Amino acid sequence: MNVRVVLPAHLKNLARVQGEVLVDVPGEDVTRQALLDALETRFPMLRGTIRDHATGRRRAFVRFYACERDLSNEPPDAPLPAEVAGGTEPFLVVGAMAGG
Repeated sequence: MNVRVVLPAHLKNLARVQGEVLVDVPGEDVTRQALLDALETRFPMLRGTIRDHATGRRRAFVRFYACERDLSNEPPDAPLPAEVAGGTEPFLVVGAMAGG
């Protein structure tokens, strides 16, 4: 499955891409974990920027969105929405902001 991914500007610069990227996710179920594994395989320089190397957990200031929903706290092995898996909607990786 080809999944559309939108990265924040700093990760686009690191991966040396512009606009959306297409990621081929192997297997039948398109999950966040499978998608991020495929993304990091295609762009190894992104390893450790979205997920922690040791635990595989989402970094604190990274959020995931798709189909106008926050998927950040969904289990990593939960299937992504059919629109994302089918390539009609993008999976967004967003750098969260903090401060006050």
